[in-house]
Amino acid sequence: MNIEDKLVCAIQAAARSLYGADVAAESIQLQKTKKEFEGHLTLVVFPLVRLSRKKPEDTADEIGRYLVEHEPEIVERYNVIKGFLNLTVASRCWIGLLEGIRADGRYGFRQAGEQAPLVMIEYSSPNTNKPLHLGHMRNILLGTSLARIMEANGNRVVKTNIVNDRGIHICKSMLAWLKYGGGETPESSGKKGDHLVGDYYVAFDKHYKAEVGELMAQGKTKEEAEAEAPLMQEAREMLRKWEAGDAEVRALWTKMNQWVYDGFDETYRRMGASFDKIYYESDTYLEGKRKVMEGLERGLFFRKEDGSVWADLSAEGLDQKLLLRADGTSVYMTQDIGTAEQRFADYPIDKMIYVVGNEQNYHFQVLSILLDRLGFKWGKSLVHFSYGMVELPEGKMKSREGTVVDADDLMDSMVEAAHETSEGREIRLDDFTPEEADEIARIVGMGALKYFILKVDARKNMTFNPKESIDFNGNTGPFIQYTYARIRSILRKAEAAGLTVPAAVDTAISLNEKEESLIQKIADFRAVVAQAGSDYSPSGIANYAYDLVKEYNQFYHDFSILREENEALRGFRLALSATVARTVKAAMGLLGIEVPERM
Repeated sequence: MNIEDKLVCAIQAAARSLYGADVAAESIQLQKTKKEFEGHLTLVVFPLVRLSRKKPEDTADEIGRYLVEHEPEIVERYNVIKGFLNLTVASRCWIGLLEGIRADGRYGFRQAGEQAPLVMIEYSSPNTNKPLHLGHMRNILLGTSLARIMEANGNRVVKTNIVNDRGIHICKSMLAWLKYGGGETPESSGKKGDHLVGDYYVAFDKHYKAEVGELMAQGKTKEEAEAEAPLMQEAREMLRKWEAGDAEVRALWTKMNQWVYDGFDETYRRMGASFDKIYYESDTYLEGKRKVMEGLERGLFFRKEDGSVWADLSAEGLDQKLLLRADGTSVYMTQDIGTAEQRFADYPIDKMIYVVGNEQNYHFQVLSILLDRLGFKWGKSLVHFSYGMVELPEGKMKSREGTVVDADDLMDSMVEAAHETSEGREIRLDDFTPEEADEIARIVGMGALKYFILKVDARKNMTFNPKESIDFNGNTGPFIQYTYARIRSILRKAEAAGLTVPAAVDTAISLNEKEESLIQKIADFRAVVAQAGSDYSPSGIANYAYDLVKEYNQFYHDFSILREENEALRGFRLALSATVARTVKAAMGLLGIEVPERM
């Protein structure tokens, strides 16, 4: 039972004893005491005045005196400000709260039972014609963290990815490789497969623009030149062959896509991302067409004179939505319906969460309506976890294409920045082996990257500033990691000196305000995790972690731990520090961020 619950029970007992009345727990209003007044929690007395039939000040004084006399283990002292009773919680009550948290190895986490809701989360959603970039990174980091947060809230979670592996853009890379590649492979070039294929996508664009320029120089309009360019016509022909199942085209498609998947897997591994199930649009688009035709037969959709199939959403205050073109080809909505059909067949989904940028808000509003019409029980309640754009201060950093920020380049640069930082004051890697130094630089660099992205409200556009993210001061990943490593260092020094963290803290000691505040902050972790789950908010976890380490550093600055002469108090502070470290590690873990034992 937390302190608030204990106080509510004590106040109910006071009301029965003083006024002979039972008071419902819901009517007892407790709030954190304002900073300008002494106390931890404040009781709003006005609702109890009708029972006491006394002035608010007199009622507050009576209840305060009762609590101090009858519940000394909970309330140490009180003061009255008009109709507000400010209560100072007893040290032994705070210690009891800390001991309860220490005893719960999974404090803040709920265990998912066999009947727990099954939540499916889709994220990443890349194309197989280029490497993952900065925009993908925000998506993947949000999706990975959200999956961990939903699991922490007692849900069963399935992490999925839908890969856009078909279409004209895929054929562009394939055609360019055939024309200009000379048989180059990831092995022969030493390039990651996704980078190699991305280079040929760029090569296609370069040669295509040259052809368009030549045709325009011959008097063609831009539109005519783009339509008649030989390279584009060849790409369209390749797409037609792919859709017809041409064996040669399909073999090339399979080979080049595998190069990309191998490259993606390496990038995902570095990011700490994984998936339970990967779907491919080359499979789902046909399923989507079948589902749309089924809806057409049931009268859910309608066909226009040109043969195209549409959904009329006017009853929902929206317009008409195209589902199949006149030539029978699918659109993205059709593919999403097909993917939903496959997923529903694979898993008994209770909730579906799509992690997709905010430019697709309307798309998912429509998808929810269509899936509900088609009978998916989670269709109406699907969640579009919408997030904003992410850019760099300069618009780009190192990039192979010169227009996007490559994910691998960005991760490399962050780890290198962590190495460079070690040459300054913040972290020193001189005492580590080269392998240990590399590992710490990786943890710090990736932690800086992940934290800087995840601390921002996902709904907002953001600018990722590499220099700010690696700073060891302020709201950054390295600041939090450094505090964790500092606590671990304190505990190692204590152990070396023969000082152990006590199995049970002495309840007779008196705590100072900062120690009480730290315990309250640790206790808040459970509510923070629950709130992050209901709000789908990794940023809530990130900013909690920062607030916790900021408060701990203030405590560390003001009070001795290892040099404290009072043995019982020293033991308490070691226990408090260890619990802060455990909580920091748990919070950062929900963000997919590692914390180093030493720095």
